[in-house]
Amino acid sequence: MDDVLAAQLAACDQAGLRRRLVVTDPDGSYVLRSGRRLLNLSSNNYLGLADHPALKEAAREAAERYGTGAGASRLVTGHLPLAAELEEAVARWKGTEAAVVFTSGYAANVGVIPALVGRGDVVFSDRLNHASIVDGIVLSRAHHVRYRHNDVEHLEHLLKKAPREARKLIVTDAVFSMDGDAAPLEDLVALKERYGAWLMVDEAHSAGLLGPRGAGLVAALGLTEAVEVQMGTFSKALGAYVAGSRTLIDWLVQRARSLVYSTGLPPAVLAASLSGLRLAQEEPWRREKALDLAARFRAALRAAGLAVGEGPSAIVPLIVGISAAALAVSRALEEQGILAVAIRPPTVPEGTARLRFSFSALHDKGDVDRAARAAIDAVRALGGPAT
Repeated sequence: MDDVLAAQLAACDQAGLRRRLVVTDPDGSYVLRSGRRLLNLSSNNYLGLADHPALKEAAREAAERYGTGAGASRLVTGHLPLAAELEEAVARWKGTEAAVVFTSGYAANVGVIPALVGRGDVVFSDRLNHASIVDGIVLSRAHHVRYRHNDVEHLEHLLKKAPREARKLIVTDAVFSMDGDAAPLEDLVALKERYGAWLMVDEAHSAGLLGPRGAGLVAALGLTEAVEVQMGTFSKALGAYVAGSRTLIDWLVQRARSLVYSTGLPPAVLAASLSGLRLAQEEPWRREKALDLAARFRAALRAAGLAVGEGPSAIVPLIVGISAAALAVSRALEEQGILAVAIRPPTVPEGTARLRFSFSALHDKGDVDRAARAAIDAVRALGGPAT
C-alpha cells in the first residue's frame, strides 16, 4: 500500500498539488507559523470572535459547571441544557420556528441532505457548492444534477427535465467560499416554487456578516419564510446549525445520521457559541468593518489590473491561473510577513488556482494596504498585469 500511495504523492508534488499540515498558532490578526509571525489573511474568523475574552470566559465557566465533554450522543444523554439554550437562541436570531446544532458545517450538510432525499429523488446543486454539499448528495443516493454557477436559466432547464413525481431539492451556498460572490436567492425561490422543489441554503460564509443582526443573506433578502432549510456556522469560529420549521428539525433529529450518531458538542463550545452569537448581534461594527476592509482590498487590486472576484462578502479571491503561480505568489507574500494560502484544484476548478484573502474585524486599513501592495508586487514579478 505504501508504495502505491507514495507514487500518488509524488504525482501530487509534480503537479504542485501536495498539501501539508503546518502547525499554526493564532495571535489575534497574526499567526505564528514555521517560526514566523505572519499577518493572517487566510482565516474565516470574520468577526474576530475566535479568541474573544468573553467567549473564553464562557467556555471556562461551562467546563467548570458541566465538564469537558457531552459524554454521549444527543439522543442518549448528550443533550445538555446549553445545547437547548443555543438552539432556541439560533431560532430567534434566524426568525424560524426551531433550530438544531451540529458539530460542524460539514457534519450538517452530510447529515441533512440524506435525511431529506434518497433514491429516486433529484438534487440540483450549483457547480461551485462546497465539498460537504457534494458529499451529502452522494451519501443520499439521490440523482445529482449540477447547474452552471449562478445560472438560473440552466437550472430551470434542468428542473423541467426532472420527473414530476420525484422529490426535488435545490442546494446552494449563499456566499461561495472560494469566490466570495452571492447566490441569486430570489430567483432560486421563484424557481423552486414554480417547479415544486425545496430550497436549502448554506449560510456558512454569510451568517454573521450579512442581513439584519448578521442573520445572513436569506434574512437580508426577506426570504426566511420561503427557504425551507437554512444551514450555517457561527462566523466560522465555532459549530454549526440548521434552522427551519419545527417539523423539519424534528425530522432531522430522527434521520440526520451525523447528528444521531455523534457525541454532542462539548459544553465549552456550546457556551462559547452562545456568547459569540450575542456579540455578533450586539456589535454590528464587526461585520461592517470586515466588509469595508474587503472592499478596500478588492478595489486596490482591481485598480492594478489584477483578476479579483466580485461579491458582497469578506472574501477576495486573487485568480492567478495555474497552481505553480499561486504557490509562487503565496511564498512571495510570506516573505513579506503575510499569510495568504494558495487554493488549488480540486478545491477550485482547473486553471483557476488563486490566493483566497479573507478579512476580519481584527484587521485594520494598514493591514489591507500593506497586503495589497505586496500582492501587486508579487503578481508583477510573475509577469502579471499590475503596473
